[in-house]
Amino acid sequence: MSLTVGDLAPDFTLPSDRGNPITLSDYRGRRVVLYFYPRDNTPGCTQEACGFRDARAAFNDLDTLILGVSTDSVASHQKFVAKHKLSFPLLADEDAAVSTAYGVYGLKKFMGREYLGIKRSTFVIAADGRIEKIYSKVKAASHAQTVLQDMDVVRESS
Repeated sequence: MSLTVGDLAPDFTLPSDRGNPITLSDYRGRRVVLYFYPRDNTPGCTQEACGFRDARAAFNDLDTLILGVSTDSVASHQKFVAKHKLSFPLLADEDAAVSTAYGVYGLKKFMGREYLGIKRSTFVIAADGRIEKIYSKVKAASHAQTVLQDMDVVRESS
C-alpha cells in the first residue's frame, strides 16, 4: 500500500512501552507525529528519539502528540525510554503489520547484506485523521526540528 498526503491514516492498536495499548483513532482531534524507526539504541535512532524528546514542549504548544514505532519489543522500548528519558510513547509493532500498512517495512541493504526492516519515515497526521505530510528521507539528527519548522510554517499560513 502506498499512502499519499490526504489519505486517511490507517488505524491501529499497538502495545506501548507504558504497558497500555494505544489506538491511533483515539487521538482524533489532535495532530499526531507518527515516526517509524529501525531499532532501539542504535546511533541514528537514538539521535532521532532524543530530538523529539528535546522538542516535546514545542510540539505540545502545537497540540501535537508524538508516537514512535519500531519492531522492537515492549521490553526493549522500556529500556530505551528509561536510558534516554524519552517523554512520549514508543509502540511495539513486532509483527510489522502497522509498518507494512504504512508502506515503511521492506527490503533494506546494509554493507552488502539484504534484510527486511523499517525504513526511517514519518507521517504527520492531521486532527481529522488524514495524512498531512510524509517524510521518507529522514536525517535522524535534525528530523524533529525539520518537522517542527514545517508545522510552524503551516500554522502561520493558516
